[in-house]
Amino acid sequence: MSRILVGSAPDSWGVWFPDDPQQTPYTRFLDEVASAGYRWIELGPYGYLPTDPDKLADELAQRDLSLSAGTVFEHLHQSATRGDDAWNSVWTQIEDVARLTAAVGGKHVVVIPEMWRDPATGAVLEDRNLTAEQWRQKTQGMNELGRAMFEKYGVRAQYHPHADSHVDTEENVYRFLDGTDGEFVNLCLDTGHISYCGGDNIAIIRHAPERIGYLHLKQVDPEVRAKVEAEDLPFGEAVKLGAMTEPPRGIPDMPPLLAEIERLGVDVFAIVEQDMYPCDPGSPLPIAQRTRSYLRSCGVPAVRFT
Repeated sequence: MSRILVGSAPDSWGVWFPDDPQQTPYTRFLDEVASAGYRWIELGPYGYLPTDPDKLADELAQRDLSLSAGTVFEHLHQSATRGDDAWNSVWTQIEDVARLTAAVGGKHVVVIPEMWRDPATGAVLEDRNLTAEQWRQKTQGMNELGRAMFEKYGVRAQYHPHADSHVDTEENVYRFLDGTDGEFVNLCLDTGHISYCGGDNIAIIRHAPERIGYLHLKQVDPEVRAKVEAEDLPFGEAVKLGAMTEPPRGIPDMPPLLAEIERLGVDVFAIVEQDMYPCDPGSPLPIAQRTRSYLRSCGVPAVRFT
């Protein structure tokens, strides 16, 4: 029987940056995520949690927490604003995250494509569509990164499709999977971003069950999504409008999705995320508590919190 190991992440506490006065201090995040009943967390943006492995391990141990994954962004294709040293630039970031993740027992690094427009200002940074050569650079680069981080640090690359990026829609997810090697690169299926971009999460699971290596559990408000689509709003503005909402208020429907994952017969992390930057510091904890209770009520035996 599979285990769906549910945790949470700094993102659910409104954390998008290593250091920002609008964000919840890391000690409060750790205290509250533990008090909400979660035992697995992610690093969040590198530098938000302590980067000294001994200090981080101590902070986690004090609260009976463990690390499931680190997170990095990639821009592996050449563009007008990027030179031909993209791989080395990304690898430098990945080394920091992979080293820290492995040092405290984590086994995964979630890799997110950088966005083609600025999430804060909406400024267009590059064309929203990649050329065939840029796709080759991205997928080949991810194969090399996935192999390197596993061989050097023992962590697995889990690729995270993202709104306003080049790997966004269901079609582009399949194109990415077709161009990458499942031995070293698999999918962090973010249920909210897939739905936000008009995709079908269950269809993706059924299309490539062997590539589902990690989950982010998230729901989207369909009314906000419709406004975003009609007005072509940038992701940052959509988040401020409440695009990502706590379950069961949005889509996709969680019980059938979790049941589909359970049928895979594998152990997989499922990290709850609710993009809420910026947010009132008092909001995340009660949302996290309600979300945990809701997921327990979905009737899927594989859902575990320890």
